[in-house]
Amino acid sequence: MNTETDIIGKALLDYQSGNYSENIITYSSVAGRYEMAIPLIFRTYDEMPEIEKRAMELCRGSILDVGCGSGSHALFLQNKGHKVKAIDISRGAIETCKLRDVKNSSICNIWDIKFEKFDTILALMNGVGMCETMAKLGPFLSHLKSLLKPNGQILLDSSDIIYMYDEPLKERLIRDNENYYGEVIFEMVYKGEFSPHISWLFLDLNTLKSSAKKAGLNCELIQEGLHYDFLVSLTINNP
Repeated sequence: MNTETDIIGKALLDYQSGNYSENIITYSSVAGRYEMAIPLIFRTYDEMPEIEKRAMELCRGSILDVGCGSGSHALFLQNKGHKVKAIDISRGAIETCKLRDVKNSSICNIWDIKFEKFDTILALMNGVGMCETMAKLGPFLSHLKSLLKPNGQILLDSSDIIYMYDEPLKERLIRDNENYYGEVIFEMVYKGEFSPHISWLFLDLNTLKSSAKKAGLNCELIQEGLHYDFLVSLTINNP
Protein backbone atom coordinates (compact mmCIF):
# COMPACT_ATOMS: atom_id res chain seq x y z
CA MET A 1 0.00 0.00 0.00
CA ASN A 2 1.29 3.47 -0.87
CA THR A 3 1.87 5.47 2.31
CA GLU A 4 2.73 8.83 0.72
CA THR A 5 -0.86 9.99 1.20
CA ASP A 6 -1.85 8.80 4.67
CA ILE A 7 -5.61 9.17 4.27
CA ILE A 8 -6.55 6.78 7.07
CA GLY A 9 -3.94 8.22 9.42
CA LYS A 10 -5.20 11.75 8.92
CA ALA A 11 -8.80 10.68 9.53
CA LEU A 12 -7.85 8.78 12.69
CA LEU A 13 -5.90 11.71 14.09
CA ASP A 14 -8.76 14.08 13.33
CA TYR A 15 -11.17 11.86 15.21
CA GLN A 16 -8.81 11.37 18.14
CA SER A 17 -8.22 15.10 18.44
CA GLY A 18 -11.91 15.99 18.30
CA ASN A 19 -11.86 17.27 14.71
CA TYR A 20 -14.17 14.60 13.27
CA SER A 21 -16.42 16.13 10.64
CA GLU A 22 -16.68 13.59 7.82
CA ASN A 23 -15.97 9.97 6.91
CA ILE A 24 -13.60 8.41 4.39
CA ILE A 25 -15.21 7.69 1.03
CA THR A 26 -13.90 4.72 -0.94
CA TYR A 27 -14.42 3.91 -4.60
CA SER A 28 -13.70 0.29 -5.52
CA SER A 29 -13.64 -1.80 -8.66
CA VAL A 30 -16.42 -3.97 -7.20
CA ALA A 31 -18.63 -1.95 -4.87
CA GLY A 32 -18.40 1.53 -6.29
CA ARG A 33 -18.85 4.25 -3.67
CA TYR A 34 -18.76 3.28 0.01
CA GLU A 35 -18.59 5.41 3.16
CA MET A 36 -16.17 4.23 5.83
CA ALA A 37 -17.42 5.45 9.21
CA ILE A 38 -14.43 6.60 11.27
CA PRO A 39 -16.08 6.05 14.70
CA LEU A 40 -16.29 2.32 13.94
CA ILE A 41 -12.51 2.13 13.85
CA PHE A 42 -12.46 3.31 17.48
CA ARG A 43 -14.97 0.73 18.67
CA THR A 44 -14.89 -0.74 22.14
CA TYR A 45 -15.06 -4.47 22.80
CA ASP A 46 -18.83 -4.27 23.30
CA GLU A 47 -19.17 -2.60 19.89
CA MET A 48 -17.05 -5.18 18.06
CA PRO A 49 -18.71 -7.77 15.80
CA GLU A 50 -18.83 -11.31 17.19
CA ILE A 51 -15.95 -12.44 14.97
CA GLU A 52 -13.63 -9.85 16.53
CA LYS A 53 -14.82 -10.66 20.05
CA ARG A 54 -14.03 -14.32 19.41
CA ALA A 55 -10.56 -13.41 18.16
CA MET A 56 -9.96 -11.38 21.32
CA GLU A 57 -10.89 -14.41 23.43
CA LEU A 58 -8.49 -16.68 21.53
CA CYS A 59 -5.43 -14.42 21.79
CA ARG A 60 -2.70 -15.80 24.02
CA GLY A 61 0.95 -15.31 24.88
CA SER A 62 2.94 -12.64 23.07
CA ILE A 63 0.74 -10.97 20.43
CA LEU A 64 1.54 -9.11 17.21
CA ASP A 65 -1.35 -6.93 16.03
CA VAL A 66 -0.74 -6.35 12.31
CA GLY A 67 -2.41 -3.37 10.67
CA CYS A 68 -3.52 -2.14 14.08
CA GLY A 69 -5.26 1.03 12.87
CA SER A 70 -6.46 3.11 15.82
CA GLY A 71 -5.29 0.39 18.23
CA SER A 72 -8.71 -0.75 19.47
CA HIS A 73 -7.80 -4.45 19.51
CA ALA A 74 -4.32 -3.87 20.95
CA LEU A 75 -5.72 -1.57 23.64
CA PHE A 76 -8.32 -4.12 24.72
CA LEU A 77 -5.74 -6.91 24.89
CA GLN A 78 -3.22 -4.68 26.68
CA ASN A 79 -5.82 -3.79 29.30
CA LYS A 80 -6.43 -7.52 29.81
CA GLY A 81 -2.76 -7.94 30.71
CA HIS A 82 -1.48 -9.34 27.42
CA LYS A 83 1.91 -8.47 25.94
CA VAL A 84 1.03 -6.81 22.62
CA LYS A 85 3.09 -5.29 19.83
CA ALA A 86 0.95 -3.16 17.49
CA ILE A 87 2.23 -2.23 14.03
CA ASP A 88 0.87 -0.29 11.07
CA ILE A 89 2.37 1.33 7.98
CA SER A 90 0.32 4.47 8.63
CA ARG A 91 2.16 7.13 10.60
CA GLY A 92 -1.14 8.73 11.62
CA ALA A 93 -2.47 5.41 12.88
CA ILE A 94 0.55 4.89 15.12
CA GLU A 95 0.38 8.47 16.39
CA THR A 96 -3.26 7.75 17.26
CA CYS A 97 -2.28 4.54 19.05
CA LYS A 98 0.25 6.41 21.14
CA LEU A 99 -2.31 9.08 22.02
CA ARG A 100 -4.63 6.28 23.14
CA ASP A 101 -1.81 4.85 25.29
CA VAL A 102 -1.10 1.70 23.30
CA LYS A 103 2.24 1.08 24.97
CA ASN A 104 4.13 -0.85 22.27
CA SER A 105 3.15 0.54 18.87
CA SER A 106 5.38 1.40 15.92
CA ILE A 107 5.37 2.27 12.24
CA CYS A 108 6.37 -0.99 10.63
CA ASN A 109 5.64 -3.12 7.58
CA ILE A 110 4.99 -6.77 8.46
CA TRP A 111 7.52 -7.79 5.80
CA ASP A 112 10.26 -5.97 7.74
CA ILE A 113 9.87 -8.12 10.85
CA LYS A 114 12.40 -10.92 10.52
CA PHE A 115 13.72 -12.22 13.80
CA GLU A 116 10.92 -11.84 16.36
CA LYS A 117 8.56 -14.69 17.25
CA PHE A 118 5.02 -14.52 18.61
CA ASP A 119 2.44 -16.84 20.12
CA THR A 120 -0.41 -15.04 18.34
CA ILE A 121 -0.39 -12.99 15.16
CA LEU A 122 -3.60 -10.99 14.85
CA ALA A 123 -4.78 -9.54 11.53
CA LEU A 124 -8.38 -8.34 11.69
CA MET A 125 -10.76 -6.17 9.65
CA ASN A 126 -10.08 -8.34 6.58
CA GLY A 127 -6.51 -8.78 7.69
CA VAL A 128 -5.57 -11.10 4.84
CA GLY A 129 -6.25 -8.24 2.45
CA MET A 130 -2.97 -6.55 3.22
CA CYS A 131 -1.13 -9.06 1.03
CA GLU A 132 -2.90 -7.28 -1.86
CA THR A 133 -3.04 -10.00 -4.55
CA MET A 134 -3.25 -13.76 -4.99
CA ALA A 135 0.33 -13.78 -6.26
CA LYS A 136 1.50 -12.47 -2.86
CA LEU A 137 -0.76 -14.66 -0.72
CA GLY A 138 1.58 -17.66 -0.52
CA PRO A 139 4.65 -15.59 0.44
CA PHE A 140 2.53 -13.60 2.90
CA LEU A 141 1.33 -16.73 4.72
CA SER A 142 4.83 -18.21 4.70
CA HIS A 143 6.23 -15.02 6.20
CA LEU A 144 3.62 -14.99 8.99
CA LYS A 145 4.42 -18.65 9.64
CA SER A 146 8.11 -17.77 10.07
CA LEU A 147 7.17 -15.38 12.89
CA LEU A 148 5.32 -17.98 14.97
CA LYS A 149 6.65 -19.57 18.12
CA PRO A 150 6.12 -23.33 18.51
CA ASN A 151 2.37 -23.95 18.87
CA GLY A 152 1.70 -20.38 17.75
CA GLN A 153 -1.39 -19.23 15.88
CA ILE A 154 -2.41 -16.72 13.24
CA LEU A 155 -5.90 -15.27 13.69
CA LEU A 156 -7.20 -13.51 10.62
CA ASP A 157 -10.45 -12.77 8.88
CA SER A 158 -11.70 -12.19 5.36
CA SER A 159 -14.89 -12.00 3.32
CA ASP A 160 -16.07 -13.92 0.29
CA ILE A 161 -17.28 -11.12 -1.99
CA ILE A 162 -18.79 -13.36 -4.67
CA TYR A 163 -22.19 -12.20 -3.40
CA MET A 164 -21.46 -8.74 -4.81
CA TYR A 165 -21.58 -9.96 -8.41
CA ASP A 166 -24.65 -10.52 -10.55
CA GLU A 167 -25.86 -14.13 -10.83
CA PRO A 168 -24.86 -14.58 -14.52
CA LEU A 169 -21.29 -13.63 -13.62
CA LYS A 170 -20.80 -15.78 -10.54
CA GLU A 171 -20.11 -19.15 -12.16
CA ARG A 172 -17.82 -17.62 -14.75
CA LEU A 173 -15.83 -15.79 -12.07
CA ILE A 174 -15.47 -18.91 -9.94
CA ARG A 175 -14.17 -20.88 -12.94
CA ASP A 176 -11.73 -18.14 -14.00
CA ASN A 177 -8.26 -19.58 -13.42
CA GLU A 178 -6.40 -16.40 -14.37
CA ASN A 179 -8.20 -13.62 -12.50
CA TYR A 180 -9.45 -14.15 -8.95
CA TYR A 181 -12.65 -12.27 -8.23
CA GLY A 182 -11.49 -11.24 -4.78
CA GLU A 183 -8.72 -8.98 -6.06
CA VAL A 184 -10.00 -5.43 -5.68
CA ILE A 185 -8.62 -2.01 -6.58
CA PHE A 186 -9.87 1.03 -4.69
CA GLU A 187 -9.02 4.57 -3.76
CA MET A 188 -9.94 6.67 -0.74
CA VAL A 189 -11.06 10.27 -0.48
CA TYR A 190 -10.93 12.33 2.72
CA LYS A 191 -11.52 16.07 2.98
CA GLY A 192 -10.86 16.50 -0.72
CA GLU A 193 -7.62 14.50 -0.74
CA PHE A 194 -7.36 11.37 -2.89
CA SER A 195 -5.20 8.35 -2.16
CA PRO A 196 -3.31 6.46 -4.89
CA HIS A 197 -4.98 3.27 -6.13
CA ILE A 198 -4.73 0.51 -3.53
CA SER A 199 -4.81 -3.25 -4.13
CA TRP A 200 -6.69 -5.38 -1.59
CA LEU A 201 -7.56 -9.07 -1.42
CA PHE A 202 -10.80 -10.67 -0.26
CA LEU A 203 -10.76 -14.48 0.02
CA ASP A 204 -13.28 -17.28 0.05
CA LEU A 205 -12.66 -19.93 2.69
CA ASN A 206 -11.70 -22.75 0.30
CA THR A 207 -9.08 -20.63 -1.43
CA LEU A 208 -7.61 -19.62 1.92
CA LYS A 209 -7.52 -23.25 3.09
CA SER A 210 -5.78 -24.34 -0.11
CA SER A 211 -3.20 -21.56 0.11
CA ALA A 212 -2.58 -22.23 3.79
CA LYS A 213 -1.97 -25.92 3.10
CA LYS A 214 0.64 -25.06 0.46
CA ALA A 215 2.36 -22.86 3.05
CA GLY A 216 2.43 -25.72 5.58
CA LEU A 217 -0.37 -24.32 7.73
CA ASN A 218 -3.55 -25.87 9.08
CA CYS A 219 -6.58 -23.64 8.51
CA GLU A 220 -9.43 -24.02 10.99
CA LEU A 221 -12.68 -22.12 10.57
CA ILE A 222 -13.42 -20.52 13.95
CA GLN A 223 -16.55 -18.52 13.26
CA GLU A 224 -18.64 -17.16 10.42
CA GLY A 225 -19.99 -13.63 10.54
CA LEU A 226 -23.33 -12.20 9.53
CA HIS A 227 -22.33 -11.16 6.03
CA TYR A 228 -20.05 -13.63 4.20
CA ASP A 229 -17.14 -12.92 6.56
CA PHE A 230 -15.26 -15.49 8.59
CA LEU A 231 -12.48 -15.91 11.16
CA VAL A 232 -9.83 -18.61 10.88
CA SER A 233 -6.95 -19.88 12.96
CA LEU A 234 -3.78 -20.90 11.09
CA THR A 235 -1.29 -23.15 12.86
CA ILE A 236 1.89 -24.86 11.72
CA ASN A 237 1.27 -28.21 10.11
CA ASN A 238 3.80 -30.41 11.90
CA PRO A 239 4.70 -33.63 10.04
